[in-house]
Amino acid sequence: MSMNYEEFKKEIYKITGIDLNSYKERQMKRRLNSLISKREFDGYQTYLNALKIDSRLYDEFMTYITINVSEFYRNPEQWVKLKEIILPILIKQNKKIKIWSAACSSGDEPYTLAMILNEFFPLEDIKIIATDLDKEILEKAKKGIYAEKSVVNLPKAYLKKYFIQENNNFRIKDELKKCIEFKQHNLLSDKYPSDCNLIVCRNVLIYFTEEAKIEIYKKFNKALAPSGVLFVGSTEQIILYANYHFKPIQTFFYQKEKDL
Repeated sequence: MSMNYEEFKKEIYKITGIDLNSYKERQMKRRLNSLISKREFDGYQTYLNALKIDSRLYDEFMTYITINVSEFYRNPEQWVKLKEIILPILIKQNKKIKIWSAACSSGDEPYTLAMILNEFFPLEDIKIIATDLDKEILEKAKKGIYAEKSVVNLPKAYLKKYFIQENNNFRIKDELKKCIEFKQHNLLSDKYPSDCNLIVCRNVLIYFTEEAKIEIYKKFNKALAPSGVLFVGSTEQIILYANYHFKPIQTFFYQKEKDL
């Protein structure tokens, strides 16, 4: 008897700790079925058996389900708002600001944050926590080497100041790398950092179910310091923000009003 999707989800939870119930089913099933047929398995059972013994297949699976789409300065107008409006508010209230880049993918976001912060602070005073579920993508982030298409939106001054061009690739300079602490983290089950003044979590929550999102928003509230700000992606406006004790201060920026 062949394994169905429900049974597959239970088994995946046992071996990876990832709860596929928290991801939108139709999207996740489509992605998985495409991966399984691409690798020429005849169903969930044979694929799962192979995952347990083949580490390369396992790593590919982890990378595939954690949906890594990333680029520097994605939606530039939002980064300009961060620099010109949000950060000055936070800096006025706090001498040092603690920043968490959640679900940071290949590192484009935390590195961009460090570049912008460098306009306010010297690099040695900047420390950003950057987390993702996918170990492989975190290794790529630590290396800090990007193709030309990843940096196309980045202001030219940043490109010149913080990167070294190597053929068609661009490598982040070591002094900027030192600002970022990369760690593995599961948004659904791991403990969140505390007392953050800014949390950046963009273009990730769209893949989660409504129930999972509610839990994550509550945890974000707890992870923020008083008056801290949550910066979300361009398709992720929080409709019932008051339920999580947030108030919108700009489009895609939500300030914590009080603890939940």
